[in-house]
Amino acid sequence: MNEEDVNDENEPNTGAAIEEEDSVLDTLRRERDAAQDRLLRTAAEFDNYRKRIDRERRDQAEGAAADLLVELLPIVDDLERALSAPVAGEVDAYRKGVELILRQMHELLRRRGVKPIDALGADFDPRFHQAVIQEAGDGHREGEVTAELRRGYMLGDRLLRPAMVKVATA
Repeated sequence: MNEEDVNDENEPNTGAAIEEEDSVLDTLRRERDAAQDRLLRTAAEFDNYRKRIDRERRDQAEGAAADLLVELLPIVDDLERALSAPVAGEVDAYRKGVELILRQMHELLRRRGVKPIDALGADFDPRFHQAVIQEAGDGHREGEVTAELRRGYMLGDRLLRPAMVKVATA
């Protein structure tokens, strides 16, 4: 080895090598900044998506509720008319009017997919019945629903309200 070779090894990097390192650093900084920018944009897009979905769900729920309420209003009108009508001596006509309103309500529920739970005479099922009274059942089998105190309803496969029932015991 000669003296020149030793000096080259001990000398600090030359200007060309420094420029090359700076170029690599600049490239890496630009790539880092671009990646960070993409990350921030993706996070902002996801946040906007989440807000839009929440808003759409809320609007859909409000729309469904509004549709149902619009269908209920004529029934409310009929009930108000029934209550404001004179009843003196016309109990049968009054009863028929209330029965008509009840039929309207049942029809509305049917159109909306609501079905009553047939409880009377069925075996007690805690998934659909709420037993509030148990009494010895003369002529009834153990666990048979002998009376329905409040009707239960289903919406498709979903329980809206269990039937409140009286159940026979041995």
